[in-house]
Amino acid sequence: MEARLDGKVILITGATQGLGETIADLAAKSGAAGLMLTGRDATRGNAVAERLSQAGVETEFLAADLADADAPEKLVSTCLARFGRIDGLANVAALTDRASFLDADIDMWTRLFDVNARAPFFLMQHAIKAMRERKQGGSIVNILSMNAHCGTPELAVYSATKGALATLTRNAANAHRWDRIRVNGINVGWTLTPAEKVMQAETLGHGEGWVKEAEESLPFGRLLVPEDIANLTVFMLSDAGGPMTGALVDQEQWVVGVNK
Repeated sequence: MEARLDGKVILITGATQGLGETIADLAAKSGAAGLMLTGRDATRGNAVAERLSQAGVETEFLAADLADADAPEKLVSTCLARFGRIDGLANVAALTDRASFLDADIDMWTRLFDVNARAPFFLMQHAIKAMRERKQGGSIVNILSMNAHCGTPELAVYSATKGALATLTRNAANAHRWDRIRVNGINVGWTLTPAEKVMQAETLGHGEGWVKEAEESLPFGRLLVPEDIANLTVFMLSDAGGPMTGALVDQEQWVVGVNK
């Protein structure tokens, strides 16, 4: 079965750039009837929404900071007001600030958990309530990270947020399988996103040549790209995913548990 989203309304967070924007593009190409997009950058978000609307897909953008406790309910309510339903949710947005056990502080801990774990939880809560009321099922995909398995030392707090969301993914899948709501997650590996380019080249000071050096060290000779994750996300959101639920897929070229 082809991974199609014909007739479905999908809410996507972090959709103003990178992975979230790529998922929105593929969802539109896959026949989505409506897209509810969000992100912090209103200028970029409105541009994405206008581009997809001109391509023939009804698209709504609402600027929101997921650190705001009211944001999840506002997003789902806006989606329901515009489209009358929600068939799928892709929790893509996340903060990737680095902090280890030795340098993390309470403010960073709170900020990362608010955006990376609390916001997806309540987005799922409101989406699930709407899906149950409609009694037509639905699908949720949470973008996680390979760091959820353990994480590198400088990503201790970030890794913990993704570990929490991994558990919530399975908990929601178990709780709502009889509602025919599928909940799955993708443990994303090292991906060449715009944010990662800035992080590696500028923030971490590796310079412009970091991509070539990184790719030479990888089994398949390249980093993942947003299109790789978007393909799997749309598959999981679509009916092609069948009754699969509670799955946490490692989308990476290293195998967990094997000595590299």
